[in-house]
Amino acid sequence: MIEVVASMARGPVFLAGEVLECLITFTNPISHLSTSASSEMLAWASAQIHCQFHASESRVALPAQGTKQDVQAESDTVLIPSRGERGQCVLDTPPKILFCDLRLDPGESKTYSYSEVVPTDGPPSFRGQAVKYVYKLTIGCQRVNSPIKLLRVPFRVLVLHGMPEPPFPQDEEVAPSNPFLEEEEGSRRDTRPLERALDMLMITTSRRCPYMFNITNVRGKVAKFCIFKTVYRLGEDIIGTFTFSEGDIPCLQYSVSLQSEEEVQEQYQRHPGQAVSVTAHARHLESCLHTASSHFSLPVPLNVTPGFTTDIVTLRWRLHFEFVTAREPVEAPVVLQNQSEVTVWTGAEHVDVDTFSWDLPIKVLPTNPTLASYVSQFTGTNSINI
Repeated sequence: MIEVVASMARGPVFLAGEVLECLITFTNPISHLSTSASSEMLAWASAQIHCQFHASESRVALPAQGTKQDVQAESDTVLIPSRGERGQCVLDTPPKILFCDLRLDPGESKTYSYSEVVPTDGPPSFRGQAVKYVYKLTIGCQRVNSPIKLLRVPFRVLVLHGMPEPPFPQDEEVAPSNPFLEEEEGSRRDTRPLERALDMLMITTSRRCPYMFNITNVRGKVAKFCIFKTVYRLGEDIIGTFTFSEGDIPCLQYSVSLQSEEEVQEQYQRHPGQAVSVTAHARHLESCLHTASSHFSLPVPLNVTPGFTTDIVTLRWRLHFEFVTAREPVEAPVVLQNQSEVTVWTGAEHVDVDTFSWDLPIKVLPTNPTLASYVSQFTGTNSINI
């Protein structure tokens, strides 16, 4: 028996365009039955990345495809990474040979390093109501005259559009430098793509410019709303403020929800005019009668998928507001300046109300993949016995 262990040391989350590195260890464990003749042999091993796509039959109508035989003969030496998987393989990298004719004595182990650039032309990892995109690193191993064994290590891919291009000119004369630090020659020109992408991401999401909105209904102005930006990274807090003192219509209650919209492209919709799938990820609810101002803070979860578009589906993000307003003025409690006794104010038992909603589109971008690894459902490690 040979034990195969694959481990992604940096974590299970990567930006498209950066290098995925994985250490793969093959071990012939010692047992009480081991003898000098207990050496184990493997004919070959290779590895490659692939993305598996699966669509809901009730929501997505895909073109008919020919049936494929998902059976591999014992003598077949071709690695098919998606063998036995549900759905379609929409992206894969060329396989890389780890070794040929490996012999391991009892207690001996050998480690091989696999590295590959995560493709930039693929979709991000996504598990929606209509479609799913799942990335896996598949290691195939085979003994002589035996079927191929597959070890799969799932991981998450975040896509930041424009990552392969440097966000800034790489001119030595204009690039910022620190005279107190020694820099290796050409270090600025050899900046890693991940660092360039994170710099671009930080600049894009750090820009602040107040956006002011007047919230009104058919009866008049309800409040003024202010938000300082509309582009956020995963893990950031969305903060907004309401000023009800500038409104003419009493607001009894408001709620704000962070929602994602998953829309199947028209040509792939199962039913004409199919509704968009809406998922709520965070919600703030507050009663605000006689409140001059209020604010909310909604966290963008680290485990959600930033907005993206493919040929089949589009994912967008928005803030969904709901307001409950009174049709008639509601008198506020009056407290006399020299009043010595405690006064209890009781709200009206019946109030005629109106309700209305409003959607504010926002953009959600990726974050540092190391940060996203802390909440990932994947471990970046898997093993198999051959």
